[in-house]
Formats: sequence, C-alpha cells, structure tokens
Amino acid sequence: MTRTVFCRKYQQEMEGLDAAPYPGPRGKDIFEHVSKQAWQEWLKHQTMMINEKRLNVMDPATQTFLQQEFDKFLTGDDYEKPEGYVPPSA
Repeated sequence: MTRTVFCRKYQQEMEGLDAAPYPGPRGKDIFEHVSKQAWQEWLKHQTMMINEKRLNVMDPATQTFLQQEFDKFLTGDDYEKPEGYVPPSA
C-alpha cells in the first residue's frame, strides 16, 4: 500500500517518500510533510541551481542558501531560479 502525506507544497494528500531523505528532525519533517513528487521536483531544481550557479555544496554558506531556497520552494514563496530560466510548459 502506498504511503500518503499531506504535502506542504501542494496542500493535498499525495504519495509520500519511501524513507526520510536525511537523518534527524529535518529528514523526519520532510518524510512526514513533503510528497514524493515535490521532493523529486526540488532535487531537479536544486541540481540545476548547483550547476548553473556553480555552487560548492561543501561550503556552509551554500548549504544555508539551498536550505532557505528549499523552504521557499515548499511554501510557494519566490525562490531563486537561474538567470533566463523558463519553467517547462504543461
């Protein structure tokens, strides 16, 4: 049976992740409140940001930046996008 969560991003019941993506409270929160779809969309966006902006993920400032952008991504706030980014059309 598929596990569902009330997704923080989409504000509806959706398929949940199979496991927490991180250890600790942050991973538990994502596991309990972020859908599999939203998580996959974030991973794609995060990868694009890292590549386009040439971010060093070992740098604590980059980690903080990505965490802040993830929070904005989930809440629907205006999150960072690479220059010239055009979202895919449905």
